[in-house]
Amino acid sequence: MNSARQNKKPDTNHEPQITAKQASRRHNEPLTLQVGSSIKERRVDKYLHGRFSNFSRVMLQNIIQQGAVKVNGKTVNKSFKLSAGDKIELTLPEPPSKEILPEDIPLNIIYEDDEIIILNKQARMIVHPARGNTHGTLVNALAFYSDELSSGLGEFRPGIVHRLDKNTTGVMVVAKTDIAQWKIAKQFEHRQVKKSYLAIVHGTPELTADRINMPLGIHPKMRERYAIRPENGKEAITFYEVLESFRGFSLLKLTPRTGRTHQIRVHLSYIKHPIVADDMYGGKLVYPHQLKEVRSEEVKNKDVKSAVEEPIIDRCALHAWTLEFKHPATSEMVKFEAPLPEDMQSMLDMLRKYRKI
Repeated sequence: MNSARQNKKPDTNHEPQITAKQASRRHNEPLTLQVGSSIKERRVDKYLHGRFSNFSRVMLQNIIQQGAVKVNGKTVNKSFKLSAGDKIELTLPEPPSKEILPEDIPLNIIYEDDEIIILNKQARMIVHPARGNTHGTLVNALAFYSDELSSGLGEFRPGIVHRLDKNTTGVMVVAKTDIAQWKIAKQFEHRQVKKSYLAIVHGTPELTADRINMPLGIHPKMRERYAIRPENGKEAITFYEVLESFRGFSLLKLTPRTGRTHQIRVHLSYIKHPIVADDMYGGKLVYPHQLKEVRSEEVKNKDVKSAVEEPIIDRCALHAWTLEFKHPATSEMVKFEAPLPEDMQSMLDMLRKYRKI
């Protein structure tokens, strides 16, 4: 059996979980648990995580570290091993709120009707709240903008059908009803949604159009990254087309056939043409004097200095350009397009001016 799957199994120890509702009634009050006979040397943090379904393991470890957990009358550390019959005394904080806080964050709405909202997501915006990022997300903005949103992909994700990376801009569809959510999600699942992206990359591929077919998986050493994993990765296919080429750079249109996390970014890095400013996958910042090809002696003698210049674009130069799917109410194909954001357009203008072939 796959060991990674084993680690994901809930550690309930065959003892009943204490639900969010039960925990909320007991916060800030002393609580006593008796460890059952089936437990054999189980870490206290894992045991409590199995019993209290509404608290993350990290939160419970913090509670232990603060001395709010005692076993047989003595404070313990998170790795303390429990035995059958042990008595645990603890005081729980108030469970984390599951309420979405509406925030007045401007949204660029492209289209809206009774079923869907089409928007152009700005850069540096996370799509939905997650650990450490509970404010300033697209979901917070949507909660303020509309009272009519679908149940979404789960907790903290009302209206959300699909996602874009934090620094990726562009077109997204938001569902206002659960029926719309289900119908559009099915289209994503069966690869019936047509998506295209624009990216400014380093260099120009040898072929003006091609298919990248390389499986992706989590990076073996850096868990926040993804990598080409031929041995155990999931199928990932991206088609690209060179729209414009310049000295040292090119503008690509990308059409992913699968929707893996970081797929386009990893695939372009794999073919040695990483996206500009995508430092996670080999992309570099680009400064105005570099595009203008100012010589080093001129940089020293003039006001143009990389030390004080701002990069032309300071985030991954990737934009979700078009989105095409069947409308959930009419079943007709609809297509939406999001214009390039200002930072990518600015770089394109400079490339056309200074790096034309």
